[in-house]
Amino acid sequence: MTFVLTPGQRHEATQVAALLERGAVARRRGRPRVRPDRVAGDKGYTGRPVRGYLRRRGIGAVIPRLTTEPRRGVRFDHEAYRERNTVERLIRRLKRHRAIATRYEKLEESYHALLTIACILCWL
Repeated sequence: MTFVLTPGQRHEATQVAALLERGAVARRRGRPRVRPDRVAGDKGYTGRPVRGYLRRRGIGAVIPRLTTEPRRGVRFDHEAYRERNTVERLIRRLKRHRAIATRYEKLEESYHALLTIACILCWL
């Protein structure tokens, strides 16, 4: 699992490239896989920069289109989109910790450490 912190007033869609560059999925044998097959996101990630980045890297996008966007023949996989709720449940579990939900810590390093500890506690 990997995460990138952003300021509270900044949208997280600007950090998609940084997040995907950090993560690696371990395999049974060989080097860790750096590029996922597909990425699921909500409608906030439906912009051109995110879709363009995913297309350049050969990653499938499971992101619903806004009602104001043209369709352009893109198919949307509803079954894969339903799996996104596992991430939403993880965020809910992390926000059980009061310091994570309210972000009392002002320094990025301190908050990052608390988030890492909360992730370890969820994993155990």
